Amino acid sequence: MQPRRAFLIASVALGLGLATAPTRGFTQEKLPVVASFSILGDFVKQVGGDRIAVTTLVGPDGDAHVYAPTPADAKAMAAAKLVVVNGLHFEGWLPRLVKSSGTKAVLAEATKGIAPLEADDDHDDHGKGKGKAGHAHDDPHAWQNIANAKIYIVNIRDALSAADPAGKASYEANATAYLAELDTLEGEVKAAIARIPADRRKAITTHDAFGYFVKAYGIEFVAPQGVSTEAEASARDVGRIIRQVKAQKIPAVFLENVTNPRLVEQIARESGAKIGGRLFSDALSAASGPAGTYIRMMKHNISEIEKALAAGPA
Repeated sequence: MQPRRAFLIASVALGLGLATAPTRGFTQEKLPVVASFSILGDFVKQVGGDRIAVTTLVGPDGDAHVYAPTPADAKAMAAAKLVVVNGLHFEGWLPRLVKSSGTKAVLAEATKGIAPLEADDDHDDHGKGKGKAGHAHDDPHAWQNIANAKIYIVNIRDALSAADPAGKASYEANATAYLAELDTLEGEVKAAIARIPADRRKAITTHDAFGYFVKAYGIEFVAPQGVSTEAEASARDVGRIIRQVKAQKIPAVFLENVTNPRLVEQIARESGAKIGGRLFSDALSAASGPAGTYIRMMKHNISEIEKALAAGPA
């Protein structure tokens, strides 16, 4: 066979191969999305499904209050088409990261439309919170109320649909299915609270991350730190809480996955309250842990709360 003829045959064969399998080796490019912390990362994955590639900046057991962004974070931000953040001043480091990364991504606040609770950064002599500038601000931990989590999901659905219109039907279907799961979860939480005697629905946590949970479900949490883990609890605050535990016979104190256990251990030791387990407040656990998703986190937390508070005195 002459070289020219062999070349033509090979070219035709190659052309036929491409014609019969035009999409072989090609896949839908996934939408690059950045989520500021692990709970948001889970929400975004639940809605986005296979159409997106999510980078979570503050990972499992990470404390977003004191996070320091890395060069890898800036690179992820620069490549993103959408950045999903909590808002309510939760990510104080975010504006600097946005500026340094030069990202052109759309920033979507997942808390849009949520009525924020007023909260404070740290405590004055009477246990009333005062921010660093001497005034209160919004409590950013809105996800602790499942009704708010549903608003997060709707906002994320709409942001993804705007960033990727071709995937709108998929995002809507995923969101609808997940919202139904949240409805079931909310029923389970309320049922667990109802099983706790009314006079035992109070506990101590390290920092004030459960304000929305308290308002929605009727558990009283007292915390030596304010809404940010940056706030240092004073000896007077700790002493006040120890006296309060004794006077009100508060049954249990809880550790948190993002805070130093020293304060809670001291309060338990000096007040006689029992340590009721570890709650997940601002971050999920690793995927293999007890709180690898938002739903598993809430199930774990309410199980620990019910177990510690529903029983009679130790």
